[in-house]
Amino acid sequence: MNAQMFFFVTAILSTHQTPGQSFYETRANHDPNGIGKFYLGREIAHVMTHEGAGWLDRREREKEENPKKLVEALKFEAGETVVDLGAGSGYYTFLIAPKVSKVIAVDIQPEMLAIMEKKIKKGMVNNVELVLGTEQDPKLKPGTVDTILLVDVYHELAFPREMTEKMIKALKPGGRIVFVEFRLEDPEVPIKLVHKMSEKQVLREMAEFSELKPEATVSVLPWQHVIVVRKKRS
Repeated sequence: MNAQMFFFVTAILSTHQTPGQSFYETRANHDPNGIGKFYLGREIAHVMTHEGAGWLDRREREKEENPKKLVEALKFEAGETVVDLGAGSGYYTFLIAPKVSKVIAVDIQPEMLAIMEKKIKKGMVNNVELVLGTEQDPKLKPGTVDTILLVDVYHELAFPREMTEKMIKALKPGGRIVFVEFRLEDPEVPIKLVHKMSEKQVLREMAEFSELKPEATVSVLPWQHVIVVRKKRS
């Protein structure tokens, strides 16, 4: 067997479809910071656990990521219901809450919800609902949400296709999904590769859903894309 044929056969043996999920594949050779599961050519990253909550609330975050500028750029309206999907410690939840009618903070880790519960009890807000989701379902009511915000979260979703389907169902007609992802295109962004995404890849994955249309990519943040897609009204 020549070298070219060897590598061809090796690639076939080390790559296979996840049973029942033809749009996913697993690979034996992959980035150690990823889970070895790929969606449309992109490796899914490991989830940040609740043990990393301190990093989410670090003082340097405002300088490095400028979250307040993001909230301003999204121009939330007072009557909106907003979902902070993968809310973590609630950093964005509590920035957004004073500007809207309701924030639904969703996370799959009970420990993260407990952190947010403590903040709520301290009297920070009274319009935040905490929801324990699963890897495949954010547990949102259909047609009830205006904006779904995912800050450095989408690349970690173990089932991005199923989650996107559920997000679309949860949105009202004309509602939007906002992806905030560290720019893969910029080598100066000091984040591990599988925790970064290109604008092209995000839009490619959203193009799988006929209910969605791309709206804008906002370039206001030092390190991240802000990619907005909207649910069609009909």
